[in-house]
Amino acid sequence: MKKIEAIIKPFKLDEVKEALHEVGLQGMTVTEAKGFGRQKGHTELYRGAEYVVDFLPKIKLEIVIDDNLVERAVEAIQKSAHTGRIGDGKIFVSSVEEAIRIRTEETGPEAL
Repeated sequence: MKKIEAIIKPFKLDEVKEALHEVGLQGMTVTEAKGFGRQKGHTELYRGAEYVVDFLPKIKLEIVIDDNLVERAVEAIQKSAHTGRIGDGKIFVSSVEEAIRIRTEETGPEAL
């Protein structure tokens, strides 16, 4: 099993969700986040004063899936979250040792 964590732009969430649904994804966890990468935020003007916006709004998706779906899921996220502009986000893939469904006590891929 693998865990995919993706940081994307908020307005891309629906497109990413639809693309993952087409791949066959059952569920995901979505968290509102703030952060910055190479773009290091931007400056804005408010009531005549300029200030720096360091942390930009982002969405963090967390998905745990069976190994055989990882490549298709990553590709779906890449294509649907892509705008071609700076700040499109990142995707991280890591191994998951164990998964346990609390309600039924199922373990491994059956718990997903």
